[in-house]
Amino acid sequence: MNVKLIVSGFCIFLGIACSSQKEEQKTTITKKPNIIYLLADDLGYGDLSCYGQQKFETPHIDQLAATGMKFTQHYAGNTVCAPSRSCLLTGQHTGHTPIRGNKEVQPEGQYPLPDSIVTLGEVLKQAGYVTGAFGKWGLGAPGSEGDPNQQGFDQFFGYNCQRLAHNYYPWHLWENQNKIMLKDNEGENKGVYAPNLIQEKAMEFIEQNKDTSFFLYVPFVMPHAELAVPEDYVAKYRGKFDPEYTFHGVDQMGEEYFKEGAYGSQPEAHATFAAMVSLLDAQVGEIVDKVKALGLDSNTLIIFSSDNGPHQEGGADPDFFDSNGPLKGYKRDLYEGGIRVPMIASWPGKIQAGSETNFISAFWDILPTVMDITGVNAPGSIDGVSFLPTLLDKGNQTQHDYLYWEFHEKGGRVAIRKGKWKAVRYNVLENPDSPLELYDLSADIHEDQNVAEQHPEIVAEMEDILRTASTPSPVFTFDAGTFLNEK
Repeated sequence: MNVKLIVSGFCIFLGIACSSQKEEQKTTITKKPNIIYLLADDLGYGDLSCYGQQKFETPHIDQLAATGMKFTQHYAGNTVCAPSRSCLLTGQHTGHTPIRGNKEVQPEGQYPLPDSIVTLGEVLKQAGYVTGAFGKWGLGAPGSEGDPNQQGFDQFFGYNCQRLAHNYYPWHLWENQNKIMLKDNEGENKGVYAPNLIQEKAMEFIEQNKDTSFFLYVPFVMPHAELAVPEDYVAKYRGKFDPEYTFHGVDQMGEEYFKEGAYGSQPEAHATFAAMVSLLDAQVGEIVDKVKALGLDSNTLIIFSSDNGPHQEGGADPDFFDSNGPLKGYKRDLYEGGIRVPMIASWPGKIQAGSETNFISAFWDILPTVMDITGVNAPGSIDGVSFLPTLLDKGNQTQHDYLYWEFHEKGGRVAIRKGKWKAVRYNVLENPDSPLELYDLSADIHEDQNVAEQHPEIVAEMEDILRTASTPSPVFTFDAGTFLNEK
């Protein structure tokens, strides 16, 4: 036997094996992390048990927080749906982002994001990601320039129109450019619960793209009104939240806006709301479990948040559940309860498990953070900062000079957060001389003590910011300078 030949062959084998192993390691290291962004609809700061909810539990979302980082001072883009999501996808606050209010388009959809804007989906496509959105869109009617397929998403399934997303047993959904009729929901029938169908498609997307880098955006419709959920979820809570509350809505063919935006009746509003949050929690758990089962968890960043504060529509009772926690205000308010939202980020091996941060952040920070992770250059003018140093506990975290919001309904409202200070001004379009309220959030998180008179220098600074924070929009007209008393 030729020993030299055997040894030589063995060495060659080892060389090939080592080379193969190095190549495999190289692939693992260079594969860009998957990014999953989960967005609840109208979930309040206090609606999760990990944020203080006492009446029911959200174990799956709590577990996500236990494996990652909980943000205590994170803010939505706005206090209603469309502008909040526009801030998220563009990296701009409501003084700059293209969609600054809920503006309907008939027969279906909302005013579109323009072609000229660069969205989070487009940034990640540029970075080589497969992109998918599953849930509620609300930023451009089917086939418009704001359609998700025109804004960087390879795949879309769900409700294009946020108005039609009020109804959980719709007549149709959209799959890319195809209108999917749900025959089991024809007429008054309630055969297919749309969130469950959307969840199936999102899970399929993860499975289909497990071998590449993907961006999964899941804008859930729960727990936005109407209050409706399959019976097996309601049964778990029936009788636990008495006295129950009954909401009388629109329930029959022929009634105005039946299944076209009007809310259905709900005799067990308390139990149903808890059940909807429970189902939301379960679906988050299913997504996390799928990522783990495929061995993707160490290379996947998962972020969970909500688009604004809790609503008071369709039978919802946020006071009963203390849905805004320690905060004042609800959806459509620019007090903390309308815009401060839960946010959890999990990335095993990268983000410290069970960590918490009081870094002041907002929706417009998501895009620059993703750019930082993927190495893609800035898409132009953005208002956000990357909070990747906070996530990884490395490097110096850039702080915001200020955060800004404007809300075009309810007489016009504006707000600024600058450090510990919060400035709020209401009825700015009806009363140009409306007073600016000032709160010290470090001592008064509920915004009870207006300290404007005690700090005229801070008030003057806030008014200076208001004069320049917003640029004019030809569509969403709201000139911040017009309602300030010029000095």
